[in-house]
Amino acid sequence: MALVLSGCGEESSGEFVGNRLDQPYDVPDIALTATDGSSYSLAADTDKALTLVFFGYTHCPDYCPLVMNNLSAALNRLDEGERSKVDVVFVTTDPSRDDEATLHDYLKAYDAGFIGLTGDLDDIIALGDPLHVYVNDGEKLPTGGYDLGGHSTFTLAISSDDEAVALWNQETSSTEFANDFSILLADD
Repeated sequence: MALVLSGCGEESSGEFVGNRLDQPYDVPDIALTATDGSSYSLAADTDKALTLVFFGYTHCPDYCPLVMNNLSAALNRLDEGERSKVDVVFVTTDPSRDDEATLHDYLKAYDAGFIGLTGDLDDIIALGDPLHVYVNDGEKLPTGGYDLGGHSTFTLAISSDDEAVALWNQETSSTEFANDFSILLADD
């Protein structure tokens, strides 16, 4: 219990702990389908100062829930003004199982405002490639599940200029995320 409580009291260092990209990645204008059925492009439809993007899937047993939970907790650490400038987008890497309704139900457990995207696997791969996100079509296992061959487990920060400017790995804590989000928002 003491270990759990000690994590709640982490203080931010004031230093950026993620990786700022010296050469930001251009975000391609590729439309996918949002959980409400509308078309959504990370380049054309992101209008907040900061859009956080994670590629994952709802049946992921480990990193996806960890990262999504830490993103949700990080947003709760921001003040209301900062929070209003941030969107979180979850792009599925398993569109054959992650339709709009599945993504909606999955994401509302973390934050009802999170945006879920699905679509044709080729479009998801085309979106991920210039962002250096590994996506593949997976392999059906004899047990009925899928082996997606591993997937990228980092979170990207997209600026209002439609460039990926920073990234974090799956081990980033909610305190570290919140600290870095505040720094990026102050720089905007």
